[in-house]
Amino acid sequence: MSMTPPYPDPAATPVPSPCVSVCRMNARTGFCEGCFRTIEEIARWTALSDAERRAVWRAIAVRRADFDVERVPQAGRPAVP
Repeated sequence: MSMTPPYPDPAATPVPSPCVSVCRMNARTGFCEGCFRTIEEIARWTALSDAERRAVWRAIAVRRADFDVERVPQAGRPAVP
């Protein structure tokens, strides 16, 4: 079950925050385990324009997809917990 909210409607204004109140930074990835943002993206969120917020959402989608691929076990490699 994905905890990251779906990508917001591109026409939505204001652009919603991706925060899901699971605020833990992953030392290995540098991303929040709940919303897949960097600490800088989290800190700057309120100052970002809607276009910049949409760019963060696009980055989150890529990060989430990469994370999901990492979790799939490869031959000889355990799944990431």
